[in-house]
Amino acid sequence: MAAVLGVIQGLTEFLPISSTAHLLIAGALVRVDDPAFTVMIQLGSILAIMWLYRAKIIAVVAGLGSDPDARRFTLMLVVACIPGFVAGAFLADFVQTVLYQSVIVIAWAFVFGGIVMLVVERYAPPPVVFEADRTPVPRAFAIGLGQMVALIPGVSRSGATIVGGRLAGLDRAAAAEFSFFLAMPTMVGAFVYELAAVELSADRGLTIGIGFVMAFVAALVVVKPFLRYVTRVGFAPFAWYRIALGLVLLAAAARGWTFDAVAAP
Repeated sequence: MAAVLGVIQGLTEFLPISSTAHLLIAGALVRVDDPAFTVMIQLGSILAIMWLYRAKIIAVVAGLGSDPDARRFTLMLVVACIPGFVAGAFLADFVQTVLYQSVIVIAWAFVFGGIVMLVVERYAPPPVVFEADRTPVPRAFAIGLGQMVALIPGVSRSGATIVGGRLAGLDRAAAAEFSFFLAMPTMVGAFVYELAAVELSADRGLTIGIGFVMAFVAALVVVKPFLRYVTRVGFAPFAWYRIALGLVLLAAAARGWTFDAVAAP
């Protein structure tokens, strides 16, 4: 089960379909409720995206003292992170103790998120930004506002930032890549915050290690093909998937399906 959950985390983290919601659903179905495991496999996804963009990271870090483009890129990401970090600081407990337990909340987040993606795909303003690392700082802040909504499980951090990017004038590829760039500091911050709240023990090392490796590999495999795919096709297939899954969850909830009921032995 550790390998399966790791693959789910890695595949869904950077797709606009909510890795958190998928892990909650899968964890309930296989009766796994281990915060330490979830936190550590998330690190696998973080390291995968950092590895893929290692050349960019090295260039930015090396150029902070002398390169205006490196400093502007860093400022862009810092500004975009602020709304999500502020919202997370105040709402994290409520989100994790209340919203994470609600199948209905997640289901409607899937459905509404999918509808919003379809509307934005059709009516987004003409793109004016074609390179993610050239996103103007005010537009970056506007995209970062999407991460506040993404605290709701089922919304999807990548989905919210991609929609925000399209509304802010980025083309499809730039919006997706901006979401990847923004994921690095955002996910590292979330990982550090969550890690402080869990207890790790040596006896779970193998299970966590398997999940970590599978999340890393799955994320490594999915990111670049996803970029090529959305450039050609767009985000509509992901939107329809969200809507379909949300309706399935609503139907299940109407029949009394809950995370607690499924996860109970």
